[in-house]
Amino acid sequence: MKLKPLSNRIVVKAHEAEEKTASGIILPDTAKEKPQMGEVLAVGPGKVNENGTVNKMTLKKGDKVLYGKYSGSEVTVDGEDLMIMRESDILATL
Repeated sequence: MKLKPLSNRIVVKAHEAEEKTASGIILPDTAKEKPQMGEVLAVGPGKVNENGTVNKMTLKKGDKVLYGKYSGSEVTVDGEDLMIMRESDILATL
């Protein structure tokens, strides 16, 4: 991957939105909800404190994560839709 996050940011690839409900109803594109689960593709080195030390990141490449609905910034790299967000935007790991 050519995209390398800085500081305490991570790159996440969102999972695909559900196309069917649990009861089998097929959802049109306008009714699909934005996914809130994804996989970490790249991790920055960590945040630098005021005294110059670096706080290490707790996430690593390959982690499956849950994040807020409107978290991060969406970018397209090599035709792939990705999100860049801070580690603090992550709600939980799976």
